[in-house]
Amino acid sequence: MRRPPSPALLRALSDLLGSRGYTVDPDTMAPWLTDWRGKYHGAAAALLSPSTTEEVAAVVRLCASEGAALVPQGGNSGMVGGATPDATGDQILLSLRRMNQIRVFDVKAGIAVAEAGVILENFHNAALDRGLRFPLTLGGKGSATIGGLVSTNAGGTQVLRHGTMRALVAGIEAVLPDGSIFDGLAPLKKDNRGYDLRHLFCGAEGTLGIVTAASLRLVPAAAARRTAWIGLESPDMALVLLRRLDAAIGAPLEGFEIIPERCVEAVLCHIPQTRHPLSSTHRWHVLVELAGDDDNALAAVLEAELAAALDAGLIGDVAIAKNDRESEDFWRLRDSISEAERAEGPALQHDVSVPVDLMPRFIADNPGRLDAAFPGARAVSFGHLGDGNIHHHVQPPVDVDGAAWIAGHGAAASRLVYEHVIELGGSISAEHGIGQMKRDILAELDSPARLAALRAIKAGLDPAGLFNPGKLIG
Repeated sequence: MRRPPSPALLRALSDLLGSRGYTVDPDTMAPWLTDWRGKYHGAAAALLSPSTTEEVAAVVRLCASEGAALVPQGGNSGMVGGATPDATGDQILLSLRRMNQIRVFDVKAGIAVAEAGVILENFHNAALDRGLRFPLTLGGKGSATIGGLVSTNAGGTQVLRHGTMRALVAGIEAVLPDGSIFDGLAPLKKDNRGYDLRHLFCGAEGTLGIVTAASLRLVPAAAARRTAWIGLESPDMALVLLRRLDAAIGAPLEGFEIIPERCVEAVLCHIPQTRHPLSSTHRWHVLVELAGDDDNALAAVLEAELAAALDAGLIGDVAIAKNDRESEDFWRLRDSISEAERAEGPALQHDVSVPVDLMPRFIADNPGRLDAAFPGARAVSFGHLGDGNIHHHVQPPVDVDGAAWIAGHGAAASRLVYEHVIELGGSISAEHGIGQMKRDILAELDSPARLAALRAIKAGLDPAGLFNPGKLIG
């Protein structure tokens, strides 16, 4: 049974962690009590910042003895309110940001052990200094932490070739709800001791264990990259192009993003120092990136395949980046879409996935369904066509109070989107997690068998419900 932390427990936690690891100062806690999107606001009895796994374990044991709930938090850059405490003030916020050491870099094995608080961008730089690369990146790399990325099974723009975070995690260290430490950091290729706990904690959003470190797979640093911005007329043509490039190029094809002209126009309007890569207008665009060792080989195969696609009428125009600066300019257009969309006004944002072959169908059909149910509602889709992950934003009708429309119709409009996704065999969360934002719709729409299994696992590992209550499955 959960109970508010007693004064005695708070004194014991303060004694354990000292002034650097314990605070109840409102100004210090305030930035961490609101999620990144400003949608969820909470309160906490204290903010704890342990610096070692042993301290995390000691914190958990103290809290478990009194039934006090803990909310783990990394960079607080999540999109679904998964690291924000509730408003009661009875929960304790557990920050992993002080656990920011890279314990091991095994260059020969291509494995690094990073603590939960290591910032993704810092990890990227450390790997590159050793001639290696961690092939997962996303827009929030400057604040997202390894522990948060593991706990949400983060995706990003390189999933097409390298998979989500789960595919890159070779081992995990985590503190369990009873305060014991699960040491699964050894990067074993074969381990048949029953359930794979490494995969269980990856994507559990801190509801089963507090991830304190992870063994992560690295790949050789790419000596060269080639980036192209392509104009074409439809998502169906983009899918054909994806299949052609994947068959012809294979492993070097690491990124394939689909972007409508509407998103490009919004970025050009709201984001300074951006420019359109093409001189001609197209309804849709694709951003393609290749990575490898031989720049000349990458350039030759990309130019040959895109020339053939032009000759076949599959694409209308293309610009190939001449250097890294132009590549970054292309990616800035893609990475600025969410910021530009926010400047356009309020919208319902959906991070969903469907089978890759059905992504064009969803993009084509869902706006009509929305307009039929909510006249004037507009939908814009963009994202990772290579792995079926769609960022699907629903905008209110023109000339209405957007915030009021969302308050009145948002839940029903989102439900329509999610029902369509499930109808196509997809997922209501592709890479951002469930958190508290999608908890209720997951419980309503997902498979009863899946939900029963999730709840049984939660009850088995955390019977008192002390780890991140109110998230994922409640």
